[in-house]
Amino acid sequence: MFLEAQRASVHAIVDGLDLEALTTAVLPSGWTPLGLVEHLGYAERHWFQEVATGSAEPLAWPDDDHAPLNTPRPPSVVFAFYREQCERSNAVLASTPLSAPVRGRHPGSLLRDEVTDLRRIVLHMIEETARHAGHLDVVRELIDGKTGLGPR
Repeated sequence: MFLEAQRASVHAIVDGLDLEALTTAVLPSGWTPLGLVEHLGYAERHWFQEVATGSAEPLAWPDDDHAPLNTPRPPSVVFAFYREQCERSNAVLASTPLSAPVRGRHPGSLLRDEVTDLRRIVLHMIEETARHAGHLDVVRELIDGKTGLGPR
């Protein structure tokens, strides 16, 4: 599955980074690798739960407790959050036909009209995850010179 491959790329790219590397902004925009992984967890939760099924379990923390694409949470919590959200997304995929209409709404006007069924959510999440895996790949090269860290 293409989405699973992109998720695996995210994990492979950040694997082996220490706390300092995970929580330091490398680019002028100020995001951190750990913050971007948390963002991907939020994206999984939003699209597969809030939009596809119309509801999501409450978070253990307020979702506005930090600057965008940063996080005050430790890596263990962020990686567990991302894994859990991916597992919940996979459960939606396993139990819902790709042609099923969405039951919730994306709040912004961007993508709201284009995302009409689960298939389009999957396509969007492949694009979203791949885009951010590319961001992480570039930052990893800037941090320690490592490249080609996607799944084998």
